[in-house]
Amino acid sequence: MAPPRTVPHVTVNRPNPVSVGTIVWLASELMFFAALFAMYFTVRNAVPEEWALQTEKFNIPFSSVNTLILVLSSITCQLGVMAAERFQPERTGGLLQVSRWGMHEWITLTFLMGSVFVAGQVFEYAELVHEGLTISSSPHGSVFYLATGFHGLHVVGGLLAFLFLLGRSFSAKRFGHHEATTAIVVSYYWHFVDVVWIALFAVVYLIQ
Repeated sequence: MAPPRTVPHVTVNRPNPVSVGTIVWLASELMFFAALFAMYFTVRNAVPEEWALQTEKFNIPFSSVNTLILVLSSITCQLGVMAAERFQPERTGGLLQVSRWGMHEWITLTFLMGSVFVAGQVFEYAELVHEGLTISSSPHGSVFYLATGFHGLHVVGGLLAFLFLLGRSFSAKRFGHHEATTAIVVSYYWHFVDVVWIALFAVVYLIQ
């Protein structure tokens, strides 16, 4: 008599609902920024002469360095996520031993880099206002401040999310899957903000 046939055990891996919800929300945010890009190009095509006059006021080297800081913060953020995924909240060596940093150190560095970017954007706004470019001075000023300003608010939202992540990690009795998941979804948002800024920087500053 043949032995009974064994049915292989099938494991179903369901997607994390928090991650899925974050991705869906970011998709709606993408539509919002797509509308801002559409507004920018519409106004630019309507009054192209404004761009020839106003874009000369931009400090491209300064904006490029500020952009580089934000882009590099995505790398430090991802290194923090990698530490969270191996359940390492804190460094296992000295502060200068970067290879042994934990999530706390990488996320703190990311927070500082994001803060520098926001401070740089505020400084740039102050310089442009001094040059006569305000939100009400011209159509170019209106779309410039609306597009970059809304992005700046999203960066501030990301900084608050980092503070929430660090606070949750420090208050947890044991660093586990919940804290690691929080780090992952916050990184989704931060990477999204960085990608949007790269597109904004290319459109607003480089295509003149």
